[in-house]
Amino acid sequence: MKAAIAIMCFSALLAAAPASAQKPDSDGQTPRERMDELRAGLGMAPAPSGAALDRLIADASAHPLGSRDNPVRADRPQGQRAYLDRLRCENGLAPQHSRAGNFGPGPFGTIIDGYEVECAGSAPENMMIFMDMYHSGYRETGAVPGFAIVP
Repeated sequence: MKAAIAIMCFSALLAAAPASAQKPDSDGQTPRERMDELRAGLGMAPAPSGAALDRLIADASAHPLGSRDNPVRADRPQGQRAYLDRLRCENGLAPQHSRAGNFGPGPFGTIIDGYEVECAGSAPENMMIFMDMYHSGYRETGAVPGFAIVP
């Protein structure tokens, strides 16, 4: 339990940090690498990568994109915001969004964030979209069900 609380606190600090703090530090570490270092200090295994991560992604794809079981993968908080900025409601307008917080470990072994998304006067009216910011270099091209996405 203490380990989960420590990781959630670390994730909240990363998400709240300015974009400049999210870039690799002088040692070249990314947020995911720092999280893995924290996990190791707590006696936990690093988050899955390589073939293990590929299997988890394949398993998650059985669930709707943006759900807790298949969060949108992104590169850092700015990648999450960029994805949300590309979503379009049924009426073609961009939805309003705000970060609701982190929701603990997701299916890829890293902390997931929830974003409240609202399409005023359009569908989907209100929705929680779950995202995982620990996928360096990844840019999701698919839309969460109910939305369209611009390139």
